[in-house]
Parts: sequence; structure tokens; C-alpha cells
Amino acid sequence: MGYIINNENAIMQRKQLNFLEKWIQSPERKPLVIRGARQVGKSTLVRLLAAQQNRPLAEVNLERFAELDRVFNTMDVQHIVDQIEALPKMAPLSPQSILFLDEIQNAPNALPALRYFHEDLKTVPVISAGSLLEFILADHRFSMPVGRIQYLHMGPMTFREFLDALDEKALAAAIDSYAPGKELGTVVHGRLLKLLRAYYFVGGMPEAVAVYARNRKFSDVAPVHNSIIDTYRDDFPKYARARNLARLLTVFNFAARNVGAKVKYSSISKDERSEALRQDIELLTLARVISKVVHTDASGLPLQADLNEKAYKLLFLDVGLMNAISGMSWDTLSRQDDIELINKGAVAEQFIGQHLLDLLAESPNRELTYWLREGKSLNAEVDYVTAFGGRIVPVEVKAGGKGRLRSLHQFMGEKKLPLAVRFDASLPSEQKVETTIRKGGRELAVRYRLLSLPLYLIERLPELMGV
Repeated sequence: MGYIINNENAIMQRKQLNFLEKWIQSPERKPLVIRGARQVGKSTLVRLLAAQQNRPLAEVNLERFAELDRVFNTMDVQHIVDQIEALPKMAPLSPQSILFLDEIQNAPNALPALRYFHEDLKTVPVISAGSLLEFILADHRFSMPVGRIQYLHMGPMTFREFLDALDEKALAAAIDSYAPGKELGTVVHGRLLKLLRAYYFVGGMPEAVAVYARNRKFSDVAPVHNSIIDTYRDDFPKYARARNLARLLTVFNFAARNVGAKVKYSSISKDERSEALRQDIELLTLARVISKVVHTDASGLPLQADLNEKAYKLLFLDVGLMNAISGMSWDTLSRQDDIELINKGAVAEQFIGQHLLDLLAESPNRELTYWLREGKSLNAEVDYVTAFGGRIVPVEVKAGGKGRLRSLHQFMGEKKLPLAVRFDASLPSEQKVETTIRKGGRELAVRYRLLSLPLYLIERLPELMGV
């Protein structure tokens, strides 16, 4: 089976493609499992790899050929290959081929069989992908091929990739080349904020980006969003199994409309049991439709060792889909100026969280965390607490260019950290903060360095912190 892709018009995630290009050339290559939610571009990425490498692509859609599950269960690689080569229009496999097992969740026995491909068919690159893969991993009764497969985590396209798709070379270069102390300039800054507004509406789902890149019309993006949302809703019977579909849809909509708010089950539904709602949230989290941001005390590394699992907030899969479900139509968008839209706090928090997930995708501790202090007279919350290069760094998101930092001061005073980061709509700056907080009934001096960055520089965060 062959695929022709126009590389000039391909909408792709460059970082993931670079990973695949290195993977396929590596003599230590293992079967690869691409993990990610539906319609983030997993299949297209593999087809693009085959086209760029000029390799025949043997693509097997296991949703169409689910009967192969029994074949994989034999764990006999030669028998499996014989059956795959017998599929319609399938050419014989060779060391130049790429074997792509798509929708692998429909043939769960293919996952443990990957270890035998690693042992008995090392010459043929094997890639698998599936949108419901996390359910298989969470509920499997077989031995996973630990150490014999590799994973690639994939999410929506980032803002930087969005600029590539729009052929905004100068603005992309401005992001790539920025260094602390360098002047970005008001024209560059203004244009990046305008395109950030476009990204807030379009989001990073490849099909939506491709439609917008073609003619720059927001009105053409809305039907794509609706189609993607309908696809997810149609998949709920697969996600839910025996669960209440109406309740799952309620949780799905709640997550999109309440990004950044601490989850209270009574706010989702007063008629459903908390435990049932909790399980639905876990189900959608496994499917990577939503992500949890869990409270950490941030007393040390890893941050995930110090969690309070009962206190968490949610992120949605994609900022564009979030706005679509929340009613941010093209007509609404067209009536708002740049600053008004950028000042939507939940949108900015979703944008930063979505990109932090991308930055941490291959980290062993990739779960997002935040800090929360609740009291009778003093509440404090820091939007995100991250760890890069062995350093704990709090991240505050201020949708506009101004904002009080009382919670950040409290956190920095209690944890005695040297550096904090703020994202907002202003030009980059750096300052030494000297203030006081109240702790234990007395005033405490607080000093730290605050790095303020425009939201569109989020993908440069580790480098700009000096990591």
C-alpha cells in the first residue's frame, strides 16, 4: 500500500517527525508505539515519514482487520507476517518497508507480540498507534514487552508548529532566536499576539490547522471542530463500555468549560455519585482527551511524589476544541479585539498547560502539577509548578500584561526558591522581586528573580531559564 504526500503542504509536528527520522536510522531501534488522542495526526505522521524516507509503507488498519488479533495471539512472527502479506494490496515486507499497525487497540494481542518482532524481525521497522491504547494498557491481562518497545507521545500541534504551517518564517525565527535581553520589537510582538489569538481559536488539531492555513478563514474552521467533537462523542461507547454515556458526556463538556478551576464533583452534577464522576474523569484522562493538574506540596523532586490526588484541576485536549465546546464561535471571535481575547484567563491557562504537556511529553515525570494553599483567611494558588533540569520553578499565567502576584510571593517565600516565571501578553522582562509575606503571624522577607515572558515563548521556556 503506498501513499503520496505533498511535503510542501503537509501539516505536521516537526519535533515528532525528527524523532521518527532518528529512530528509523538507529541500529538500536525497537518497535515504536505512538500514543495520543484521536485525530492528533498519528497516522499522517507515519505516512509522511515513509514518504520522506522513500520507503514502502505496509499499513494495516486493525479496525478493518480485527480478526488479526487471533493471529497476533500466536506470537509466531513468521505466521503473523504471512497473514499480513495476504491482505489486499499488501506488498511483501522487506528491510526497506515500514510496517505500520494502526488502530492497535482493536487487536490487543498485537501489543505483547511486539516483543517478538523486536527479537525475530529486527530488520523491519515496526510502528503502531491507537487512539484508545491507554484503555488496553490499563486493563491488560498480558505481559507488556517492557524494554523491547519504545514510546512516542503525541498531542496537538504547538504554536510554533502553527507558525510553520502558516509559512510565517520571520515570526518563527524571532521565537527561535530570542535570548534574554534581546529586543523583540513592537511590530513582531504585535503580530505574534494576533497569531496567538488565531491559534486560540483554531487550536492545534492538524485538520483544523490545515483548513485555516489554506485560506486564513475562521469560518471554515468551525465545521472541522464540530466534526472532531462529534467523532469523540461517537467514540464514547468505546471509551465507556458499560458506563453511563450521558454522564460521560456531561464530564466531557464540563472539562472543556471549566479549565483551570479546582474540580468539585457537585459542580459537575448534583445528581451523580462523586465516585462515578471521578471514574469518568479518569477514563477521559486515560484517553488523553483531558489532563489532570494535581496539587503538589512542592517540597522536593520529583513533584509527583508529593501529590494530593483529591485536589486537582483539568485541562482539555486542545485550546481550539475547548473554545468550540465553550461557544467561542467565529462570529464571537471576530467581534473581540486582541487584548480582550488574550485576557480570557482560562484560555491562556489552557494554552500554557497544553504546551507544558508537550515540553514534558518524554519526561518520566510528565504529569502537570500546581500549588494550592487554602485557609480561613488566606488562599493562594500558583497555576503550575514545573521541574526542568533538576530545578523546581513555579509558573504563573496572567492573561493580560498586568496582574498581582500575591500567591506567587507566598509560594516563593515558603519554598525559598530563586526563580519564578510569569507568562502574560507583555514584552519579555526580568526583575528582582523584593517583598514580604505573612507566615506564622509574622512578616517574612522574600527575594527572588522573576522572568516575565510573552505567552508565545512558552516552547523556549527550558532554554530561557538557563536549563
